[in-house]
Amino acid sequence: MTPDQIESAVAASMPQAIEELKRLAAIPSVAFPGHPEEPVFAAAAVTEELLRSVGLPHVQQVAVEGSFPAIYGEAPAPPGTPTVLLYAHYDVQPAGDPASWRTPPFEPTLIDGRLYGRGCADDKSGIISHITALRAFQGRFPVGIKVIIEGQEEYAGERLEAFVERNPDLLRADAIVVADTGNPRVGDPAVTTSLRGMAAFTIEVRSLKEAVHSGSFGGAAPDALAALMRMLTALHDDNGDIRVPGLPRGSFLGHGPSEEEFRKTAGVLDGVSLVGSGSLADRLWSSYAITVTGLDVPTVSGAVNAVQPVSRARVTVRVPPAGDPKTTVNAVVEFLRQVAPWGVQVSFGDFTVGSGFQADSGGKARSALNRAMERAFGRPPRDVGAGGSIPLVNTLLKQFPAAEILLFGAEDEDAAIHAPNERVDLEELRKVATTEALFLQELSLPSALGI
Repeated sequence: MTPDQIESAVAASMPQAIEELKRLAAIPSVAFPGHPEEPVFAAAAVTEELLRSVGLPHVQQVAVEGSFPAIYGEAPAPPGTPTVLLYAHYDVQPAGDPASWRTPPFEPTLIDGRLYGRGCADDKSGIISHITALRAFQGRFPVGIKVIIEGQEEYAGERLEAFVERNPDLLRADAIVVADTGNPRVGDPAVTTSLRGMAAFTIEVRSLKEAVHSGSFGGAAPDALAALMRMLTALHDDNGDIRVPGLPRGSFLGHGPSEEEFRKTAGVLDGVSLVGSGSLADRLWSSYAITVTGLDVPTVSGAVNAVQPVSRARVTVRVPPAGDPKTTVNAVVEFLRQVAPWGVQVSFGDFTVGSGFQADSGGKARSALNRAMERAFGRPPRDVGAGGSIPLVNTLLKQFPAAEILLFGAEDEDAAIHAPNERVDLEELRKVATTEALFLQELSLPSALGI
């Protein structure tokens, strides 16, 4: 196919792609413990159906130990062409408080060219970009294709890592496209070359056998919630820099967002300062970050006059690409033990770790992607980092060191992933799908093959 034909095919299929994204994003496929499992399996079934619809001769659900099924598809490589592995995930973050959403989180809503709803960007847009790119070839793919769509990336992505380590031949490829990142801004093409790793755990603090009256016992009885709050605030100094020994600030060799751009994207309120030291690129892409992502405490509306006997928190640590998540989480846990006040009982559990990633920006596949992205977006891409984590990427790098791993997608910085009012820009989605289709064609050409 010519580039013009590919662009026309993607554009013609966009109405179908939008309807497919709506259908997929309407499924509350939250794979966190405590959430219904039926919607997760329903999303797996729809994903399998979509992959079958684009002409892949082999599609199946594959069991992942301790997790939800992954969807796998493949088409053999034409003689003399490479094989490309396409990755995305069909599970989503919890929606959080529905009152924080301007539209219902699981009723995808189209407003001014953008589709709003949980998972519309992260990462069901990645699934649809793969589907739309593959559909352009009507079953006659220019290169070998393998597809893996996992079902529990947001909560326990390390389970697919173990699957990859046990089944390397299933996913072996010459180039790997990870459609779970995005551009700094809509229309500003970029390839993510750096990912932070992640470590997360739950901390529990106990101080009393049971809650006691705050009037009769307050002032002497140790409050578990107060103890936990003291411990969590000790993680950072007054400037917002991390106080845990052994977690130094890093540096990113490249340009990050300006403070004005970042404040606007993050929604920082007027008069509120940013936290931490160093450039924004350093803080966001090459340094450690510790965030309390959940706290078990009585609600304000349900508050009673009692000293709390137990309190729990979920803590997430972002780890620079060169850092070790296991060493990092051990350092944070040990620090929290040391700063625990009043002899309270402290326990930790529900650990999750995932490694970071640093890409080589050269190579034939990257050159092919540069050409494809420049045609789709009208200008060449630049290298950027990402503060988020994709646990599978480093495992793929270790298993397939000769493969080029390419990270791009439709999740621009304003997409509000993991937050209320998540959305995907549909024109961005079209350009990303066009990029991927052009890339697959480019990779089959003699210039990309070194002929």
